[in-house]
Amino acid sequence: METSRIIYALLLTTFAGLSTGIGSAIAFVAKRTNTKLLTFSLGFSAGVMIYISFVEIFPEAKKSFINHFGDFTGYLYTIVSFFGGMLIIALIDKFIPTFENPHEIRSVEAMDDVAEAARFKKLYRMGILTAVAVAIHNFPEGIATFMSAINNPALGVAIAIAIAIHNIPEGIAVSVPIYYATGSRKKAFFYSFLSGVAEPVGAFIAYLVLMPFLNSENSEVFFGAIMAGIAGIMVFISMDELLPSAEEYGEHHIAIYGLIGGMGIMAVSLLLLT
Repeated sequence: METSRIIYALLLTTFAGLSTGIGSAIAFVAKRTNTKLLTFSLGFSAGVMIYISFVEIFPEAKKSFINHFGDFTGYLYTIVSFFGGMLIIALIDKFIPTFENPHEIRSVEAMDDVAEAARFKKLYRMGILTAVAVAIHNFPEGIATFMSAINNPALGVAIAIAIAIHNIPEGIAVSVPIYYATGSRKKAFFYSFLSGVAEPVGAFIAYLVLMPFLNSENSEVFFGAIMAGIAGIMVFISMDELLPSAEEYGEHHIAIYGLIGGMGIMAVSLLLLT
């Protein structure tokens, strides 16, 4: 295989993944007291995750399983993988306090009361959880973008652009909660940037390890399980963390407008693939 094509595919994937940094740039312009922006952003990010999970990722996983196992068994494995992803992120949710750094959370003395400090701590944990979910999501996306660009460079560009568009609100999902929790623009950008790095990492691993397996007879099962699990993870994050916090930190209708806006943006980005 030509080295130039491999480099081209890696660069495309890197562009798509690191576009989370564009979304995280909102942390540099957001005002700390602008809770309406926070509410809209959280709802917006939930809309992105829910829409892409049910409209794109789950159907693709189902198709892969059905092609390999048939209608009933394939659908069954899709459902099992979907809820398996939810179980994985629920376990991460349970143990995420282990990864918290209390020195990064704003001090209680700077708050009006202890309840406010607890809300910032919850936001911080939500941001870390979302970063984990986005990173896991971006990993197979990196594989998909890389493999598409290897086989068809033009298709690789279209996929990379579409992924880049929907990675921008994913960057918002990571950076905004962490910024509001810590008051640090650098930390918000750093965690958002790291979640996007998973995409070129996925591409690199695909090149080193997975290319032989992706061409095997079990490749559909491999992708089906990963994508269905990712859909479950993203829906869990949206329902358990993003939407409840959007409701808590602002008006109900602002959260819903954000939700609808996120779905609309995803609909437009997926349209680029048709």
